[in-house]
Amino acid sequence: MGEVWAWLLFFFSLIALLIMVVYQLMCLADLEFDYINPYDSASRINRIVLPEYIAQAALSFIYLVTGHWFMALLSIPYLYFNVRLYMQKQHLVDVTEIFNLLNWEKKHRLFKLGHILLLLCISLFWMIYTTLEDDDHALHN
Repeated sequence: MGEVWAWLLFFFSLIALLIMVVYQLMCLADLEFDYINPYDSASRINRIVLPEYIAQAALSFIYLVTGHWFMALLSIPYLYFNVRLYMQKQHLVDVTEIFNLLNWEKKHRLFKLGHILLLLCISLFWMIYTTLEDDDHALHN
């Protein structure tokens, strides 16, 4: 039963990451369509970047601690990308350069979105599989 709880934790953590990335994409889209000014867009995005990085790093760590090596291996590119951006001090959106980098900002968040969706689908599959496997064991005991 503990395995089902682990997959539920992974699933809801991925949902939280998904919400954070979609929020950032919405801020960029609002900026692109001139619904919001660059300062507000940059401050909203920058406010959520560090919690996203921390949540993703914690999720990767939990994958390792619980022994889900395949999921940990799949989360390495996302973690590496975030760490590289943070180390190069490119993780925050610059209000003065936001229009020049708008396409790049959208592309790298779309990459993150796709990666999170892949992990979410795999987590959902394993959560369902583990639940059915636990039910099968309960029936045979």
